[in-house]
Amino acid sequence: MSELYPFLLLPEFVERVWGARDLSPVYEHRRAAGQQPVGEVWLTGEECRVANGPLAGLTLSQLTQRLGRDLVGEASPQADRFPLLVKFLFPRQKLSVQVHPDDECARRVGQSCGKTECWYIVAAEMGAQVAVGLKAGVTREQLRDAIEQKRAENLLNWIYLNAGDMIYVDAGTVHAIGPGSVIVETQQYSDTTYRLYDYGRDRELHVAQGLAATKEKTLAGKVARNGSQSTLLESPYFVIKKHSLAEGREHVITRHMPPTSVQLLVALEGCGSVSVQGHEPVTFARGQAVAVPAGIKNFAVRPQWQLEYMHISLPQGEVDPPVTKL
Repeated sequence: MSELYPFLLLPEFVERVWGARDLSPVYEHRRAAGQQPVGEVWLTGEECRVANGPLAGLTLSQLTQRLGRDLVGEASPQADRFPLLVKFLFPRQKLSVQVHPDDECARRVGQSCGKTECWYIVAAEMGAQVAVGLKAGVTREQLRDAIEQKRAENLLNWIYLNAGDMIYVDAGTVHAIGPGSVIVETQQYSDTTYRLYDYGRDRELHVAQGLAATKEKTLAGKVARNGSQSTLLESPYFVIKKHSLAEGREHVITRHMPPTSVQLLVALEGCGSVSVQGHEPVTFARGQAVAVPAGIKNFAVRPQWQLEYMHISLPQGEVDPPVTKL
């Protein structure tokens, strides 16, 4: 238990042709014109490294292998694999039309799990859109024809974005992301993606696999907010809350009821610290994540002047999918 303390994770910057060269909306010093565009910043990737304490330098994969359930918790499907992948996305071009398999479909092809995800919209330019799901009545056969005729995007539900929106994208949903937003994506830890359509660009498609994973009707859409102002989303795979703390305030988090879960804290604005009795406080700032092991039952989050952050965990018990609208 002495190895359990809050872990500051170093983000991993991933180049993507559709990404941005200017990440200053989140990362102030990532603006060099000569750099390749960065589309994704992985906060809990398996290769992200611990930045603090006695276990500094270990990758998240190595940390998970070492600590097992003490890190990921009883709610995690696997003791030796981190359950959630959290990323910032910086799209400056349309991403391909894709689909991810659900758990059953993924296991049939040898994958450990499917990929249900959600997108929290940190910022959105006027006209920014995402596409989630097929329009009412559209079949897989019609989608196949539209892919061949290079008009597949016309069969999708395109919705406009505003900062603060939460979009739920359950596995099997055909989807795409347009340019002009900054997104925090939370997902099951899987990177299995079937590219169905790419607007005529010359990249590999996975039409047969993608259509096999496609569901004609899904639960995807904008999440309807419930009575809790802090809760952004409750789902079978993750629970996401957002908190704002002003100077002099703190958020004390206590979890004693099983099943236990790792707790992820992602700073959206400002700077703060995570404190656990017997350990040095861990400071994190905008664009950084702290993983609090499931074996830690109590911790406090305090702002350094002001802090806005997301609190992400696995659900305790059975949770229904969220109510959404298109």
